[in-house]
Amino acid sequence: MPPKLQLIALLAFAVAMFFLENQIQKLEESRGKLERAIARHEVREIENRHTQDGVRERDSAASSPSEGEDDLVIIYNRVPKTASTSFTNIAYDLCGKNHYHVLHINTTKNNPVMSIQDQMRFVKNVTEWREMKPAFYHGHVSFLDFTKFGVKRKPIYINVIRDPIERLVSYYYFLRFGDDYRPGLRRRKQGDKKTFDECVSAGGSDCAPEKLWLQIPFFCGHYSECWNVGSQWALEQAKYNLVNEYLLVGVTEELEDFVMMLEAALPRFFKGATELYKTGKKSHLRKTSEKKPPTKESIAKLQQSAIWKMENDFYEFALEQFQFVRAHAVREKDGELYLLAQNFFYEKIYPKN
Repeated sequence: MPPKLQLIALLAFAVAMFFLENQIQKLEESRGKLERAIARHEVREIENRHTQDGVRERDSAASSPSEGEDDLVIIYNRVPKTASTSFTNIAYDLCGKNHYHVLHINTTKNNPVMSIQDQMRFVKNVTEWREMKPAFYHGHVSFLDFTKFGVKRKPIYINVIRDPIERLVSYYYFLRFGDDYRPGLRRRKQGDKKTFDECVSAGGSDCAPEKLWLQIPFFCGHYSECWNVGSQWALEQAKYNLVNEYLLVGVTEELEDFVMMLEAALPRFFKGATELYKTGKKSHLRKTSEKKPPTKESIAKLQQSAIWKMENDFYEFALEQFQFVRAHAVREKDGELYLLAQNFFYEKIYPKN
């Protein structure tokens, strides 16, 4: 090939290679742009999915009761003759409307102390029986510490106590004459016509100071020392449990206030309870028959005992705590009690969205 043609061919090849490299570079740039566009699209898709998941979770939470509320369990380990049946009837009347279950803990011979194997069974039932949740358990059972059994979420304990002598007098006549709740039921001491004053005067066992020892061990629990009559350790443990393990402990003499505060604190269970207590028939149904108030002499004789002093100490402690809680929850106006509105709010919330 002549040199001139070789030069022309070389220049043409060079031009073609330059054009080809230029096109390849443009293709590379286009591919880079495409890859970046695909990456941005994938990021936006991920962000959209997260946003939609969050919206669905919020909508789900807003449209249905929270899992926490539906997992609630209340235990009312009721002390005998403290208006416990009157209060429990409120729970029964509201359970259908407020959608929870009520279960009576019926122990053999009303024994308030469970065996270790029954304690395990009871804890397992309360924590794992999901078909029964939310649940309100009640029964004459002493306090049981669920943390001993490795339970992460403990039930909520509530209770009501009464002036110790008033409680004993009511129980004394209840064993002899029953009440208007089940008037036809034969009671253990039926036929014994002796009054409480006559029993105290004669030094009878059914009105002895030892019979006062009940509210302390019910709050103290399943320790042997709790049931040693007159134990100072039991008194201190009962006080500790009342403050640290119970959401609220009311007193029989101020039961309506107790109901009102429960409705404010636990509306999932007690919405409508205050109105029901004021107007309902069942809430005032149970009254001990033939009960005669004791004389001052009988009261004074019982008050001389160390056991009464300890039980009364516990009652006064519970009453003071209840009145403290009430003072921060309600106000009185024109003879009526009114719940205080929410008295806190949140501010300075960061980071700003």
